[in-house]
Amino acid sequence: MNTYDYVVVGAGSAGCVLAARLSEDPDVRVALIEAGGPDTAQEIHIPAAFPQLFKSELDWDLDSEPEPGLLGRRTYLPRGKVFGGSSSINAMIYMRGNRADYDGWATGGATGWSYADVLPYFRRSEDNERGEDAVHGVGGPLTVSDSRSDHPLATAFVHAAEQAGYKHNEDFNGETQFGVGRYQLTQRGGLRCSTAVAYLHPALERPNLTVLSSTRARRVVIEGGRATGVEVDRGGAVEVVRAEREVILSAGAYESPKLLMLSGIGPAAALAAFGIDVVRDLPVGQGLQDHYMALLNFRTDAESLITAASPEYAALLQSEGRGPLTSNIGETGGFFRSRDDLDAPDLQFNAAPTLFHQEGLGPATEHGLSFGPCLLAPTSRGQVTLRSPRPDAAPRIVHNYLTTAEDRDALVSGIRIALRIAAQSAVADLVTGPYEVPESDSEADILDWVKRTGQTEYHPTSTCAIGSVVDPELRVLDVSGLRVVDASVFPTVPRGNTNAPVIMAAEKAADLIKGLKGATR
Repeated sequence: MNTYDYVVVGAGSAGCVLAARLSEDPDVRVALIEAGGPDTAQEIHIPAAFPQLFKSELDWDLDSEPEPGLLGRRTYLPRGKVFGGSSSINAMIYMRGNRADYDGWATGGATGWSYADVLPYFRRSEDNERGEDAVHGVGGPLTVSDSRSDHPLATAFVHAAEQAGYKHNEDFNGETQFGVGRYQLTQRGGLRCSTAVAYLHPALERPNLTVLSSTRARRVVIEGGRATGVEVDRGGAVEVVRAEREVILSAGAYESPKLLMLSGIGPAAALAAFGIDVVRDLPVGQGLQDHYMALLNFRTDAESLITAASPEYAALLQSEGRGPLTSNIGETGGFFRSRDDLDAPDLQFNAAPTLFHQEGLGPATEHGLSFGPCLLAPTSRGQVTLRSPRPDAAPRIVHNYLTTAEDRDALVSGIRIALRIAAQSAVADLVTGPYEVPESDSEADILDWVKRTGQTEYHPTSTCAIGSVVDPELRVLDVSGLRVVDASVFPTVPRGNTNAPVIMAAEKAADLIKGLKGATR
């Protein structure tokens, strides 16, 4: 059978949720298309091993175009190409963003996306080991747990930040984001809990759910202004997977806009230049936002994560589900403001008990500690455009990191906060010297350093945004039977890691598709 009610493209953070929720109705036929394959690699499930997945066959292994704000440097952009998508290769930090993000979306026209509107979907998705309260849920598919690593080097960052005058925060998803502390993680028993683990695998036995793995989507088939299917490449053969109700793109902030443009939905002039017939002239691919991060790296004589793979720690993971192999690398962090007049944080810090350099690709061959800020509310905007009309060609991606004075000023402030924290005894007494830090705290030295060494924090959003490309129910404007459900629909990038917000959006989208108006168990 090649005809379904719903065809979902992308078995990632959103697609796994949608496939599971939509197939709960036994009378509905769901197809889930995924370019990658099953999440069987042990490096997926052992948390500390995720950097080994970078540039592997499980990674789309994208690069930006030369970035004008980064001295013309290209940046590495890993994305998961496997069941679970980027939730199978990420750092597992469970972060929702700030109340102001969602209220700002609603004020800007994204009706139904205020904090009060989305909180029930965060709670519905969640099974938090700390228990249920006004903002947290239990019994949902996604296990949220405290760290089973608690590495002393990551804790040292928290203590140093407290010595520098910053308050401790037990729950960044609670009353306030401000402060420093340990992250909660999408882990279950010390192992990764991706959306494939949480949502897809329990649904795979349903006879009404078909997963087409190792299948690449080429374009959406649009007939008479309606999406009727998806053209795919399966083992070198091109075929069409038909959708009687809807096609749902959940391919991520880089690939979803690419698929729309290949289907004739996008900026008319750009599509015409590639000989693509224009179906709808929409600003697809515009407004790209991401979090840019720069980490200070220090040497230390204290034990770091480079010993995590020892037989002793492997046995600890196997027997008790704890120890260094359960580390998500970025174990601790915090939220800060770069200026006193801000009501919400514009800087997020991450701290790792290991060296993390060269965009996460540099080897950690000696003991180290790394921490530093990312820009939470960037004012720079980038774009995703086509490279060619070939479906297998990677898109052209330009983020325009650090091209505004506001972004540069905020990151300079963040690096100065990091240097002040590094000078506190909790860190200073542990480190033996710098591995990769700015030459000084002068603005010129900091800017030169962050342009040369900074990287994505893996949070691209907003390339098919609510209001410009989709409506508040995530339907593509002026095209019937077609929705986008992933981070590309966010009007702005949330203040924090984006995996939890994507899962929330997919939970909400499942209700919208079913015609339901509010979250229920």
